[in-house]
Amino acid sequence: MKRFHSSILPAWLMIACLAPVEGSAIAADSSSKRSAPTIKNGAQVTLEYTLKLEDKTLLESNVGKEPMTYRHGAHEIVPGLEQSLEGLAKGDKKRVIVKPADGYGEVDAKAVQEVKKSLVPEAARKVGAQLEAKSSDGQSMFPRVTEVKEDTVVLDFNHPLAGKTLFFDVTILDVKPAAPAR
Repeated sequence: MKRFHSSILPAWLMIACLAPVEGSAIAADSSSKRSAPTIKNGAQVTLEYTLKLEDKTLLESNVGKEPMTYRHGAHEIVPGLEQSLEGLAKGDKKRVIVKPADGYGEVDAKAVQEVKKSLVPEAARKVGAQLEAKSSDGQSMFPRVTEVKEDTVVLDFNHPLAGKTLFFDVTILDVKPAAPAR
């Protein structure tokens, strides 16, 4: 520990710097926080978040708006974010960086398909248009038009955030423990 000359710091500050932490108000606060419910499977979590990309582009934020509530462990949010929130409690703040593999996945070249122009509604034959389609098993898909050629249209079925690293700033507003099993 660096020692300071007493003429530099007031006496009360020197004592505070050298005093042990045990028994202080700080230690009491952290122990009471530990008794608060923490995020674990089944907990209902309410939070505020801001989501940005690596280039600082703001994608969305609910700060000052309706908070988001989800059931932890139910796969209702991005896996990398969910894993990073495990163990946090009400009042905690955290910056979470989610790599593509733990977010919306890597860009899959096989998810880009070229189709006949006649299969795409005329109004949607422009770059950036989003379509809704159904897979053979009835799942909704939302491909984006990435290129329009003379006779075909190129559709990208990847999630728009595939291949992107996500930056979340999260504040935990509430944690309600999982209901006991009956």
